[in-house]
Amino acid sequence: MGDGRDSPADALLSALASRPLVVDGGLGTLLTDRGADVAAPLWSAQTLIEQPDAILAAHRDYFAAGADVAVTASYQVSATGFASAGRDAREAGRMLARSVELAARARDEAGRGWVAASVGPYGASLADGSEYRGDDGLSVAELRAWHHDRLRLLADSGADLVAVETIPSLREVEALVLELEGVGICAWIAVTPDGERLRTGEPLADAFGLAAASAQVIAVGVNCCPPEQVLGAVEIARSVTEKPVVAYPNSGETWDAVGRTWHGTPGFDAELVRAWRDAGAGLIGGCCRTGPADIAAIAAALA
Repeated sequence: MGDGRDSPADALLSALASRPLVVDGGLGTLLTDRGADVAAPLWSAQTLIEQPDAILAAHRDYFAAGADVAVTASYQVSATGFASAGRDAREAGRMLARSVELAARARDEAGRGWVAASVGPYGASLADGSEYRGDDGLSVAELRAWHHDRLRLLADSGADLVAVETIPSLREVEALVLELEGVGICAWIAVTPDGERLRTGEPLADAFGLAAASAQVIAVGVNCCPPEQVLGAVEIARSVTEKPVVAYPNSGETWDAVGRTWHGTPGFDAELVRAWRDAGAGLIGGCCRTGPADIAAIAAALA
């Protein structure tokens, strides 16, 4: 920054030098547990439009639980997604701004922390599970064009950084790295793994190396994956970059699309969280089916 003060991203990196930071937990599944209807194509963005106070309450609860970073409710917000849902595409821009305003309000009330503006993959806009397959068929140039405006709107929103998350393919990692150049905001890039590879089959190491080579990317890692896949992914990330590693997996439950229910035991124990930290993860939180109690447990494990 020209006035000699650290940027929010610089302050975050400075804090990471002394301790791991806690990322908040799942938003859509928490809203569902609290009675919100996120079954529509816009998912949590529908709640952002109709019940912004519910989004604010979730952010407040995560900060109270010990989160250092709030990830905004913008994951599912895009002009094409809104248009497909029969809404004015220009409304998407207003909702991007609203998502940051709500998270920033909760952060300011807590008196600490950072706001990371969520950028979901192209596949999320299709509302058909494509973000977990990466079979969108788009070129790097087409993915760049799709992400172009949204990244710039979020860069001007007042967010401290961008959380690029649940990215399934090397093509989309490349597109986002290229689009982040010159935008004026730093980002982390988290992919969704399938073992040691992306959902599209490319090695995780290639994705981490490509992302970490960008001056705009301050951390790389994984999200929205089973907890048991985190440790190996963190070790791969640490083998290709010295930049911080971010990890925020799902609860450990699995979704039964036929029965439309979750199976398994939620949560991951403190020893597992500390193993991720010891392997090199510096930003640790939760994704789907994790809530404030899980984030409090992570904060306690890292204390």
